[in-house]
Amino acid sequence: MHDDEIIELFFNRDEQAVSQCSAKYGSYCMIVADHILSDREDAAECVNDTWLAAWNTIPPERPRFLKNYLAGITRNTALSLYRKKHAQKRGTNTGMILDELLEVTGTPSNVQDDFDRSRLAETINAFLARQKKKERSCFVRRYYFCEEIGEIASRYGMSKHAVTVTLSRIREKLRDHLRKEGYEV
Repeated sequence: MHDDEIIELFFNRDEQAVSQCSAKYGSYCMIVADHILSDREDAAECVNDTWLAAWNTIPPERPRFLKNYLAGITRNTALSLYRKKHAQKRGTNTGMILDELLEVTGTPSNVQDDFDRSRLAETINAFLARQKKKERSCFVRRYYFCEEIGEIASRYGMSKHAVTVTLSRIREKLRDHLRKEGYEV
């Protein structure tokens, strides 16, 4: 079934929308959640929460890209669950990945309200749009989907060291860009 047909099912409040999403994007959403949580049961819970969130937000939302919309919900749900379960723990893989990015963007308390978060996201997206495709893809795979360095290296035919260097360089470029945009990093 095509995405626009699935979205119409949501708008018609037809429960088939959820089963169609699950059939078409369930595996993909499971991968997104599992990369963040590293726990299949928690990932499955997040994916189920994704279907509920989609049901509750479509309508009024009409996503242009259903796969990306669902992946975003899954990612945010998984990150919330991760933070809840690891509030006092540090040093886990996802924690280290998020810490790498926080070195560039600053602590969450530096970005207090929704407007500032939205502006920061727009600034980062604009920065990424100007990067080479491979650099942008490595960055998104690492910091959005929390993929391991080895997975990224394998996906793009790079060595682990090359991925690490690429990520380090793009984080430094992002830090410089954010400073020019007036962020304290």
